[in-house]
Amino acid sequence: MYVYVNGNIVPREEAQISAFDHGFLYGLGLFETFRTYDGHPFLLDDHLARLNLGLSELHIDRQFSRAEAVKIIERLLEANRLRNAYVRFNVSAGMGDLGLSVERYLRPNVIVYMKPLPPSAPQEGKEGIILKTRRNSPEGHERLKSHHYLNNMIGRWELGHRPHAEGIFLNREGAVAEGIVSNIFWVRSGVVYTPSSSVGILNGVTRQFVIALLNELHIPVEEGVYPLSDLYEADEVLITNSLQEIVPLHRIGHRVYLGKNGPVTRALQRHYRCFTETLWTRNELAERMNR
Repeated sequence: MYVYVNGNIVPREEAQISAFDHGFLYGLGLFETFRTYDGHPFLLDDHLARLNLGLSELHIDRQFSRAEAVKIIERLLEANRLRNAYVRFNVSAGMGDLGLSVERYLRPNVIVYMKPLPPSAPQEGKEGIILKTRRNSPEGHERLKSHHYLNNMIGRWELGHRPHAEGIFLNREGAVAEGIVSNIFWVRSGVVYTPSSSVGILNGVTRQFVIALLNELHIPVEEGVYPLSDLYEADEVLITNSLQEIVPLHRIGHRVYLGKNGPVTRALQRHYRCFTETLWTRNELAERMNR
């Protein structure tokens, strides 16, 4: 596979950066993962908006426009002979001396990875596993999609090699937070619930799109702080991320849910797929739904 590194397309074996990159030394870096659908990077504007905001917060002097990102993605799609792809758009702080710096990072490293899409989730959905590992608090005022991934890795190690399951974090206060690589929603009596950002979750791009889609479908949705007992009382549970899209959970422990037969889950999946080849941002959704 080929990788984009600071303007060049190179074989993955030749992709290199300095050992003094502060993304490696101190975790100062951000990334976005998303899919292309027949060459179209779904919700790219929303991913770039989150990336650009995070770069400003990390004192990394770099911003990305849609035009620049699309050009990079198109070059990689051509090099890798793909139209439907997994994309990781990564920016690290760049070189610096040993020690914590207060200066802005003026020469960050931009690496864009690409590979074929992983296998889809099974049609019946996945099993949810409540983790003993607790979701840690964000490093700053809200969670960034940063190189700080140890908490997620500890959760993954606890879950083990279970490709058809997703680990679910509670936060330190015992509130439902999110999956290891997903956000979580559940449905009870026709109302959709999802943990709010105040719980310490990553405010996923797909999460935000699903909330916008629920609003357009006039399905009530509430964000808040919820105990685990609320999850066990649900009719449907689903998880979301930009690669797996919308995946139902059919079981958590001994509690069985509607899974793939859940009416809200089915409606969301059906409408989601109507926009994957054309939409740049969730802000276009209302206009498109009303045509």
